[in-house]
Amino acid sequence: MSSTDTKEQKSGRESLPFPLPEVGIVQVENLPFPLVARGKVRDIFDLGDSLLMVASDRVSAFDVVMGEGVPGKGALLTQISLAWFTKAAAITPHHLVENHTERLAKLAETYPFLAHRSMIVKKLTPLKIEAVVRGYLSGSGWKSYKATGKLFEYDLPEGMLESAKLPRPYFTPSTKADVGIHDEAISCADASALIGKDLFDKIQDLSIQLYEMAAESASNYGVLLADTKFEFGVDADGKLYLIDEILTPDSSRYWPAADYSPGGAQNSFDKQFLRNYLETLDWGKTSPAPPLPANVLEGTLVRYIEAYNTLIAPWSN
Repeated sequence: MSSTDTKEQKSGRESLPFPLPEVGIVQVENLPFPLVARGKVRDIFDLGDSLLMVASDRVSAFDVVMGEGVPGKGALLTQISLAWFTKAAAITPHHLVENHTERLAKLAETYPFLAHRSMIVKKLTPLKIEAVVRGYLSGSGWKSYKATGKLFEYDLPEGMLESAKLPRPYFTPSTKADVGIHDEAISCADASALIGKDLFDKIQDLSIQLYEMAAESASNYGVLLADTKFEFGVDADGKLYLIDEILTPDSSRYWPAADYSPGGAQNSFDKQFLRNYLETLDWGKTSPAPPLPANVLEGTLVRYIEAYNTLIAPWSN
């Protein structure tokens, strides 16, 4: 890592409106609330009338959680999600409690480390699918096209290149897997059977609206939103809500528009940097994860900072 790289990375940190810790929080501890669940990144606690979602600094790749944390990643993910939730509210209800800012500030008086990495959310039942929308031919979508000439169940023109823009955004749902288990694409018919046609139709429509909103916003700042995934839940009355994280570098594929060139993989504002490093190792992509050197952790963090500073800072501060 050159001295120039280090200087640029420090200036990226200093421009953030919230501090990043020197040491990553790999596991959230010392809270008096019952632990409900521990996911790849988030630890969820029961506040009685609501849930506390705390984003740790854990990072995963190939559905394996790494042993080291990326200091500040949880705060960056949370602040990116919170900013996008403000825009998403014009399209669909979301899971944040109505007095979120005030309640979180009160909680952070006693537990300061919660201030920037937490969300207080409604108690909802998550639906059993992940709502994936693709605007470009990449990742598992590209693998599907190479193997079958289709984007999963959808016909596409012949001769498309990797990372090419798709004719329109496509909804390609997947299973919602547990930690350590790979999500798998399923057909729209199977997804509809799993959650019911009415809910499926609503989720498909809302997901495409959300993707188009975010893609347009990102394009204003020189970024392409290649694909993203959303999650939804329902309350006791069956009302639908957007939940979890949204439009973060963990749940989305963002590319700098200036570097975009169909015909191969693209530069990205996500943990592809980490995946690329792991691909150089003799590792079977199963637990336990290999140790990560400091420069890989730092390089991963820099890309999260860049995503925040490019996509969110211009309009949320």
